[in-house]
Amino acid sequence: MRRNKKRRVTSITKSNAQGYTLVLWDRAFKIVAAEFPEIETESLLVDAAAMNFIRRPESFDVVVGSNLFCDILSDISAILVGSMGLAPSANLDPLRRFPSMFEPVHGSAPDIAGKGLVNPLAQILSAGMMLDHLELPEAGRAVERAVAKVLAVGKARTADLGGSSSTREVADAVLEALT
Repeated sequence: MRRNKKRRVTSITKSNAQGYTLVLWDRAFKIVAAEFPEIETESLLVDAAAMNFIRRPESFDVVVGSNLFCDILSDISAILVGSMGLAPSANLDPLRRFPSMFEPVHGSAPDIAGKGLVNPLAQILSAGMMLDHLELPEAGRAVERAVAKVLAVGKARTADLGGSSSTREVADAVLEALT
């Protein structure tokens, strides 16, 4: 609700094929959705959701689903925006009873770790999401603006975005944009 975007949550399911666990998921989603009548909701089968991520990505705002389904869909969405290196992610406890986790969609990329090749923007944007979750929304927006500025200028880009900058060079450009 704080995001103040479309105020739309899409549940990803496959209850037509998994008659126990995902039927329970669907029921739980409906119960929680009823507590937030001002939020528009929809439920999509994962295969339809994958198609719609490509066909009409602008129709999505917040997506909830199992780790398996959302891992696949987050990879699709990362490619739609240009690179896995641009996609932040979060596993949230919205009630803040337990820790939440923030990481790039691409994970740790151990095959290129330490080589200065990784695009740091997804991790930086994940940190911005964490700041917002920690109730520091202006700091989170400042991180987003800094990343947007670096991308708009176009000088510091890693290979996945058609550039030749190192991880450090891109991170330094974001730090400079923050100041």
